[in-house]
Amino acid sequence: MNRKIGMMTLLTVMMGLSPQICAAAEHPPVDSGTTAWMLTSTALVLLMVPGLAMFYGGLVRTKNVLGTMMHSFVSMAVIGVLWVVCGYSLAFGPNILGGFAGWSNDFFMLKGIDSTIVKGVPEYVLAMFQGKFAIIAPALISGALAERVNFKGYIAFIVLWMLVIYCPLCHWVWASDGWLATSGASGVIDLAGGLVIHVSAGISALVVAIFLGPRLGYPKTPMTPNNLVMTLVGAGLLWVGWFGFNAGSTVHSGLDTARALTMTQVSAASGALTWLIIEAIKYRKATALGFASGILAGLVAITPAAGVVVPYGAIIIGAVSSVICFYALMMKSKIGYDDSLDCFGIHGVGSCMGVILLTFFIRESWMRHAAEMAGHPWTVWNQLAIQAVGAVTTILFSATATLVICWIVEKTVGFRITADSEVAGLDSSVHGEYGYGYMQEY
Repeated sequence: MNRKIGMMTLLTVMMGLSPQICAAAEHPPVDSGTTAWMLTSTALVLLMVPGLAMFYGGLVRTKNVLGTMMHSFVSMAVIGVLWVVCGYSLAFGPNILGGFAGWSNDFFMLKGIDSTIVKGVPEYVLAMFQGKFAIIAPALISGALAERVNFKGYIAFIVLWMLVIYCPLCHWVWASDGWLATSGASGVIDLAGGLVIHVSAGISALVVAIFLGPRLGYPKTPMTPNNLVMTLVGAGLLWVGWFGFNAGSTVHSGLDTARALTMTQVSAASGALTWLIIEAIKYRKATALGFASGILAGLVAITPAAGVVVPYGAIIIGAVSSVICFYALMMKSKIGYDDSLDCFGIHGVGSCMGVILLTFFIRESWMRHAAEMAGHPWTVWNQLAIQAVGAVTTILFSATATLVICWIVEKTVGFRITADSEVAGLDSSVHGEYGYGYMQEY
């Protein structure tokens, strides 16, 4: 009798658990450790946007501080919505248009990923993590058009830039069937957006700066930063957020994550230190703006490389990038283009250096893994060729498409503000506000 009761009890319990058992079989388990780290990384990358706003906002004149900061913040809203509607699908859906972009109806409005688990992480988290990259990429370009752009034109520009340039590049490099990801022995190496974000934004910034023309009075009129304290704090926030940017891109919580985080720290420190040394030799001074610029030079250079290089390589990459970026900024005044806040000189030049230089400092374990996956020996020169193809493709595509986008924006909603509005400043003429009480600077 007791045996029958026991069997019935067991059967009842199993019947009660059957939905959970079926659900577990239907959905792979969630890796709570990796998921927690990816949630943290997503927040860290979003923190970079206010950091960028502070960095840029402190560098412009008093009358443009709010207008400049709004260029970063509005991207959080505009691109934040657009990414959910179609951006994620264009970037990570299966190939369409011969591999130019992707598309999946399941990714449209994120309607098909409600229960999807990828690499132990809910796909919602991965979509939001990548969405933060999409937000900050066009915000970087705002540094090139600061103090002279129509707000409506800027919004139209970042919408078109994301759809036409960012999403296709993202698909080429990071989607599983992207042509740059699957080319050669290992595909192009770009952990966190050296090509996809920084090279593309930097080249686009150069094109926009040339298309809009210089600010009124540039370069004869002094255009001094309004608040270098804010700029320095912004650089610090970017440094902190970059750990999520790079280490989060491993989509892992283990050895690979530790490597990426370490190389990020090492390169940033090396870049900042090198810039201070250059200034000490050249000017006998160490400036806060130079220190902040060195931080960014080291960070953008290690962005594509953090997952594969060794520590001494990260030191060299950060240092070389800092030197090259320093002289790239000096060339700006000689050539005459007005990249207001040096987006091209830091992000475009620095990250391009990282994309190329990483080839010479790859750790041996990664080389062996790449050779095993490809089925034939891995060589530095083969990888260098792949990296060069990725860089040249990104430069040409970004430059050409940006020029077309600029023309469309100019002919539709207008791109540059009027001379009177530029003299008055973006804060009052565009937003009807003042960043510091009711002070105005002319």
